[in-house]
Amino acid sequence: MKVHKDLVDDIHQAIGRCEGFIPCETFREELEAWQFMIDTGYAWSFQGWFGRRASWLIKEGLCKQKVVH
Repeated sequence: MKVHKDLVDDIHQAIGRCEGFIPCETFREELEAWQFMIDTGYAWSFQGWFGRRASWLIKEGLCKQKVVH
């Protein structure tokens, strides 16, 4: 999978917050990381639990499905 070099740090930070190895100060911060993963499409590119968790967050209304224009 190719990742644009400008996104590497953002993706690393988001993954860290989603997986918990970078602590979040608030639940909102964790949700923002998940929303970033959904918006960039990376939530569906990593281990199965990433996609399952992202789907659950969307289903529960905590995150939004990426809008494609």
